[in-house]
Amino acid sequence: MFGTKNAIVCNIKPMGFYLWLDRDVAWAQGKYEYRPMGAAVIASSDLFRRRDFDPRRKPLPAPTATYAGQFASIGHLNAHLHRSRASTRP
Repeated sequence: MFGTKNAIVCNIKPMGFYLWLDRDVAWAQGKYEYRPMGAAVIASSDLFRRRDFDPRRKPLPAPTATYAGQFASIGHLNAHLHRSRASTRP
C-alpha cells in the first residue's frame, strides 16, 4: 500500500536568506515567497533593507568571508548582525 509506486515526489526550493560576514562587509543572498531577491552587500555596521537586494548582483562574497548561516527573514539577518556586533564590543 505504501510502496514506491504511491510515493509523492516534491521539489522543495530553498527559501530564506544566506549570510556571509567579512571584517568590513556583510553579504546576503535571499528568496522571499519563492521569488529570488538577489544579493546584497552592506557595511558591517549597517542593517539590510529590502532595497539593498538586486537580482542582477551575483553573490560573490570575498574568499576571507565566513558563512554565518541561513535565516528566515531580513529581520532575522539584522538581529544576527546586531547580536554579533554587541558580542565583539569591549
